[in-house]
Amino acid sequence: MRIKSLEEYHLEKENFEEKPENFWEEKAKKFVWYRKWDEVLNWDFKSANVEWFKGGKLNITENCLDRHLKNNGDRIAIKWIANNPNEKNIELSYKELHLQVCKFSNVLKSKGINKGDRICLYMPMVPELAIAVLACARIGAIHSVVFAGFSAKSLSDRINDATCKALITSDGGFRGDKITPLKSIADEALRSTPSIEFCIVLERTKSTIDMKDNRDFWWQDEMKNVNINCTPEEMNSEDKLFILYTSGSTGKPKGIVHTTAGYMIYTQYSFENVFQYQENDLYWCTADIGWITGHSYIIYGPLLAGATTVMFEGVPTYPDAGRFWKIVEENKINIFYTAPTAIRALEAKGNEYVRKYNLSSLKVLGTVGEPINEDAWNWYYNEIGNKKCPIVDTWWQTETGGIMISNLAGINKEKATFATLPLPGIKACIVDDKGAELEQNNIEGKLCVKYPWPSMARTIYGDHQRYFNTYFSAFPGKYFSGDGCFKNEEGLFRITGRVDDVIIVSGHNLGTAEIESAIDEHQNVCESAIVGYPHNIKGNGLFAFIICHQKPKKDDEINLEINNLITKHVGPIAKVDSFLYVDGLPKTRSGKIMRRILRKIASGITEDLGDTSTLLDPAVVEKIITEVKNNK
Repeated sequence: MRIKSLEEYHLEKENFEEKPENFWEEKAKKFVWYRKWDEVLNWDFKSANVEWFKGGKLNITENCLDRHLKNNGDRIAIKWIANNPNEKNIELSYKELHLQVCKFSNVLKSKGINKGDRICLYMPMVPELAIAVLACARIGAIHSVVFAGFSAKSLSDRINDATCKALITSDGGFRGDKITPLKSIADEALRSTPSIEFCIVLERTKSTIDMKDNRDFWWQDEMKNVNINCTPEEMNSEDKLFILYTSGSTGKPKGIVHTTAGYMIYTQYSFENVFQYQENDLYWCTADIGWITGHSYIIYGPLLAGATTVMFEGVPTYPDAGRFWKIVEENKINIFYTAPTAIRALEAKGNEYVRKYNLSSLKVLGTVGEPINEDAWNWYYNEIGNKKCPIVDTWWQTETGGIMISNLAGINKEKATFATLPLPGIKACIVDDKGAELEQNNIEGKLCVKYPWPSMARTIYGDHQRYFNTYFSAFPGKYFSGDGCFKNEEGLFRITGRVDDVIIVSGHNLGTAEIESAIDEHQNVCESAIVGYPHNIKGNGLFAFIICHQKPKKDDEINLEINNLITKHVGPIAKVDSFLYVDGLPKTRSGKIMRRILRKIASGITEDLGDTSTLLDPAVVEKIITEVKNNK
């Protein structure tokens, strides 16, 4: 599947353009199918309905695990590195991972889990999380992984939206010098989750926890007496594989649904090509499995390719800012994929943490989660890659399932701050505000995709109308990403950021509505508006403009109280960086907050704020600017 030269790259693009369905059919033939498909593609963007490989039957874990056993069963599938550098690493071969997945599959079946049931996973970055994900897929249960930094409220909201039947969690999770009390948070969530029938708890931190009789069961105990064989469930191509929640610009988080066959084909294809993976490469993606990057490029993509994938439990600055580079040296990592936030944070710590380690094993570097700035790109290229490693600056989303725009490492051109070009198989385009396609170079507009790709999300769980409204209504006949995009004179794509009310902070998509709802819980808050502003480390910081019933006497106190509420209702990742208490917010006559003005003010721009003629009260803006100047 791997494109090996620029000539092959151009040939792939031509093959796709000429016969797109044949292009993807050829990729699909490389996998194990129980029954071949009747139809490659059936689609209609007008109703947001897409089906790939309809009539086909398969199981994704057969392709991740079983098909590798004969020739590569002893190859390491997952290499796990603990948070504590003194704790022994764990290596699971494909045979061992297959065994553990089969056993946990049988644990779930023994508890009454059937095909189509939803299972929530709220776990630290341990091998058992990958095992649980794959066990769900093996028996046809739909996994819904919730990032272990989310609050009890966020966890219960996601469990209830998917009506999950079971929760898999841990007593706690190690993260740097802290322990996250996952079981205690889960217990709070489970007070309001009537669909949960049982909870399986992994012992990791040996924290003191409460175990509820007939509901809570220890992972280690359940794994002792189960059969080691589990035949994979026969799945239809379009059967649901997982639900993953992402922040919405309005209302509750969106349960993005991915299905089996198309996701499988595209994650292996994109993994092998973007990173130019070759047999025996050691690959490390530093993301958390609670996000789509972890799903696609820690678990599914690498395992489908028969690769060794590294899982890291900890953080880049523990016990010091050299931890990433120490891991690279000790394990001779070849492919390294991380977020611009981590790169900027480590750059700020100084080169002495880098130069003490031998990073010569590195062949490919990657970035994910948000656009990378030029300074960080250059530092990454020069200091980490020693000016010899290509950097793949990947653009994609939870909704796309896999990398959509990126150079292929060492094959086609790279350029700092540019994601470069759509992968072969992707028809991306830039449109103006009216939806007209801008085909020339040196233009800026909104990023859309005008033809289906196999790993695209199929719906929002339980709300297909919202799926259509969010992604297909703005520009009929096209998928709208929600991102702005610039195309330079060479035709290379650069992502310019979100154009809706989702803010990317440290690579995490945070919806303003969810954070504002938490802020508004404070008894003294009347109304709030959250916007993003440039942040040296996070990429974007969160700036809160808040109207109070009574002007706060001590800003520090209310700031802390509000961030505590955000931590409770959303999670600590969504805490506000800057606060401003104001008398009013700039609103249009229809009552909509004009966030573009607030974004400029938060970024330090107080002049040339654009057209304010539609504001109900333009004087509000002047008052906010005065408050900003008074607070300096």
